[in-house]
Amino acid sequence: MPFTLPSRTPSGPRRRSLLAGAAGAAAGSALLVGCSGSDSDSGTSSGSASAAARARARAARDSEQLAQRYEAVLAAHPALSTRLEPLLAEVVRHARAFGGGKRADASPGASASAPTDASPSPAAPASPEVPATEKAARSELAAAERALADRRMKALADVPGELARLLASVAAAGAAHAFLLTEDKK
Repeated sequence: MPFTLPSRTPSGPRRRSLLAGAAGAAAGSALLVGCSGSDSDSGTSSGSASAAARARARAARDSEQLAQRYEAVLAAHPALSTRLEPLLAEVVRHARAFGGGKRADASPGASASAPTDASPSPAAPASPEVPATEKAARSELAAAERALADRRMKALADVPGELARLLASVAAAGAAHAFLLTEDKK
C-alpha cells in the first residue's frame, strides 16, 4: 500500500482574506463613526434639546396637516381611494414617528368616509380647498409633498443625528409620494 501525504491545505481563513476583512472593517467603522455622532457625546444643552423638540413637534404638525389634505381629497374624490389611502397611511405613520398622531388613530378608510368625525386639535386649520378634478387634486397633493420634503431637507443641519435621520427618511418618502402622485396610470 503506497503512502500518501496529507494535503497541506490549512483549514480556516487564509491570511489574505483576514487582512482584507480587517481593512474593510476598519474603513466601515471609520465611516460609521463619522456619520453617527451621539447626542450624549456632543454635549447637547437644554437649548439644543428644546430646538430638537420644537423641530420634532413642527414635523409632526406638518405631517398631520398633510394627512388632513389627503383626507379632504379622498372625501371630494372617492375614486382615488385605492391610490391615496396607502399614501395617507404612510403620512399618518410619519406623524406618529415624530410624536404626533393624535388624529392619526382613525383608519384611513374611516377618515375618508367621514373626515369630520375625527377630533382635530384646536390649532388645526379648516379643511383645505380641494380642486374639482382628480388630476388637479393629485397635483396639489404632490406639490404639498414636495414642499414639505424640501423644508425637511433644509432642516437637517439644525437637528441632532437621530432626528436628522428620521427627517431625511421621511423627506425621501415624501419625494417618492410626490412622484407616485404625478405618475399617470399606464
